[in-house]
Amino acid sequence: MSANHCGSISNALKLIDEAKKCGVDAIKIQTYHPSELTLDSIKKDFVITDKKSLWKKRRLYDIYSEGYLPKEWHKKIFSYARKKKIICFSTPFDESSVDFLEKLKCPIYKIASFEVNHHPLIERICKTKKPVILSTGMATLDEIQEVIKIFKKYKISNYAILKCVSHYPANSKDYNLKSLIDLSKRFNCAVGLSDHTVGIGVAIASIALGGMVIEKHFKLESKKGLDSKFSISKNSMSQLVNECHEAFQSIGIVKFGPSSNEIPYLKFRRSIYASASIRKGEILSEENIKVVRPSYGLHPKFFTHILGKKVKKNIKFAERITRKKIKL
Repeated sequence: MSANHCGSISNALKLIDEAKKCGVDAIKIQTYHPSELTLDSIKKDFVITDKKSLWKKRRLYDIYSEGYLPKEWHKKIFSYARKKKIICFSTPFDESSVDFLEKLKCPIYKIASFEVNHHPLIERICKTKKPVILSTGMATLDEIQEVIKIFKKYKISNYAILKCVSHYPANSKDYNLKSLIDLSKRFNCAVGLSDHTVGIGVAIASIALGGMVIEKHFKLESKKGLDSKFSISKNSMSQLVNECHEAFQSIGIVKFGPSSNEIPYLKFRRSIYASASIRKGEILSEENIKVVRPSYGLHPKFFTHILGKKVKKNIKFAERITRKKIKL
C-alpha cells in the first residue's frame, strides 16, 4: 500500500478490497511517525537535491508526513484485512513501531532497504520470532551477510530476501535478476523481488530465476500520490498475479520428450509418402516419394537410404511408404 492511501482510511480499505479481488496473497503497510524517520529541518541535508528524483526540492519530513499512515488506523486496517481473508503485515521503521505492531499481532515483518543498516531495529524485529522479509536495495553483499548473522543470532530461519533497486521508478536493467540464483544458493532461503519498475515484466521474469515473493506498489486508479508513478492499479495487478502463477507453473522439472498433451500431435510430424503412383518393381526417386506430414509412414531419416530401391508391389498416390513395400 505504501503511501497510496493518500491520507484517507477509506482509500486504505478500498485498496484491500481491490487487492483481494486481484488475487494477491498479502498487503503490506508502513508503520512509522515522521519524527522517528528524520528531523523537522529545512537544512540542506534534509532536502532532496537529486534533480531526477520524483520528490526533488522537497523536505524529507514533509514527504514522510504525506505518506504517513496514522497508528490510529492500524487496528481497523488489520481487522478489515482479516475479515477479507487477506494477510496484512507491515514495515516498521523504529523499535517502538514493532512494539505497537506486536499488540496487533502482525504476522510478518518487512525490513525496508533503507533500514538494512539499522541493526537495533532489525534485532527488535528478530526478537518477535516472526517471519521476516528483507529488501536489499543499495545493500552490498557484506551488509546482507551482516543482517543474516543477526537472523542466525536470534534463530530466525523463516525469512526471504528480496532483490530491490532503490530508485523510483527503477530501471529494469539495474535489477540484475541473476542475483536471485546466487542469493538462494548462498543463504538457502526463499528469494524474490521488490519491484519499483513501471511495468510488470521484471516481476514475471524473476519467477523463472527462483523468485517466490513479489512486492509491487498498488494504487487506486483515480488517486495520485507519492508512489503512483511506480505503482500499478487493479487491471495490471490482476495480470501480474495471473502471469506470475503461469510463470511459476511453467518452471516444472528437467524433462525432455512429449508431454501428455503433446502426444496426440506427434502424428503431425513428417514421414515418407508416395507423391505419385508407383508400380511394382519401379525405383524410388525424388519424383515419386516425398517427406510430408503426417507421420504414419517411414521415418524421414531413411529417405536417402531408400532412394534407388525397388518396390515390391504397386503403391498408390498418398500411400504410406513402409519397409514391407521396399526391396532392401
